[in-house]
Amino acid sequence: MGGFFLGRQPILDRSQNLVAYELLFRQEESEEAVQVTDDLSASASVIVNAYGQFGIQNVLGRQRGFINADPDLVMSDIISLLPCKHVVLEIKESVAITPEFMQHCNELKQKGYQFALDNVVAMTDHVQQLLPLVSVVKVDVLDMDEVHLTQLVTELNRWPVLLLALKVENRELEMRCMKLGFQMFQGYYFAKPEVMTVKRADPGKLSLLKLLTLIMGDSDVEEIEREFKHQPGLSYNLMRMVNSVANGLPQKINSIKHAIVILGRKQLQKWIQLLLYTANKSNDSMSNALMQTAAARGKLMELIAIAERPHDKNHQERAFMVGILSLLDVLLGIEMKQIIDKLGIPDDMSQALLSRDGRMGTELKLIEANEKGDISAVQLLQQELGFFSLSELADMEIQAIGWANRIGEAAG
Repeated sequence: MGGFFLGRQPILDRSQNLVAYELLFRQEESEEAVQVTDDLSASASVIVNAYGQFGIQNVLGRQRGFINADPDLVMSDIISLLPCKHVVLEIKESVAITPEFMQHCNELKQKGYQFALDNVVAMTDHVQQLLPLVSVVKVDVLDMDEVHLTQLVTELNRWPVLLLALKVENRELEMRCMKLGFQMFQGYYFAKPEVMTVKRADPGKLSLLKLLTLIMGDSDVEEIEREFKHQPGLSYNLMRMVNSVANGLPQKINSIKHAIVILGRKQLQKWIQLLLYTANKSNDSMSNALMQTAAARGKLMELIAIAERPHDKNHQERAFMVGILSLLDVLLGIEMKQIIDKLGIPDDMSQALLSRDGRMGTELKLIEANEKGDISAVQLLQQELGFFSLSELADMEIQAIGWANRIGEAAG
């Protein structure tokens, strides 16, 4: 299973507080810079990964992101996808200046976008033409002698721009730039680029996750049915599962729409949660084992919830879901936080899944301890919960495993 990668290097202020990140194109987990042959493609990859795969909040927090913006990117519609409050567009000092490019940059500036001028080493005519556009100038200080650097800073100080010292690689360079009044700093002396990575999940499983999102988000039946029609294999799998438990119904379920109506949304939600574990399981014994464990967890969470609140059907359904979802991060190879964000799960369920906090979190912890055979932890947690005995837990566990085995046979 491949992955998505994104480099980011901290940008600090004069007190070494983090103020921004430069976002960098990466193709693997190595920290080393990659050879970029297509600037537009590299920048598009950075944007797609930062917003689509990682989530911009996870990448930047409250800081801004500096993104390389070659003329093709600036002139494209891609920029309009980026909220101006998140990004600073970096223009290379060597960029070819055309009237169209300058006009487009000015229009973006009026819309609230900020520009930085990258890799400046001298005050050329070219730089002077670009200075009215930018709010930050990144000066490459690594190979510049003190006289030239002082002269360049003096000239740049005539403009209303912030100065960022780029490629600060030792204490001496930092002190020199501090004395000259640089406001921001970036370089190996402070931090090398960090490579963020997220695994690429299986497309079939992602389709199921999308279906689960639609059902939990109260989308209409037609929209759910449309998503199934895009995935014939999933439709077939679901129909087999639904028909296998349709005993006693006056007729076989013969369409997705019929299945949704007959089952009801809550039951359909349960089946899709289980299907997530059975997708491609014929080639993957780990998925099969995870499916059995997740199904048993879900049912045991539900049985414990029934013992705790026998008349609260909603609580029982939510407990089932916490159990089922608790292994989804392992199955999909993506962080639980991403799954929770995608599904819009309520806070108490999120706390249970992320940190095993709250009542449902304690119940999930007990089930996990039970799976590991950690008897002392099970006894402590059972006493903390206090509404069932260890023998009652053993009875519930037998019921849950039996149910999970039947589900496994139906899905096979």
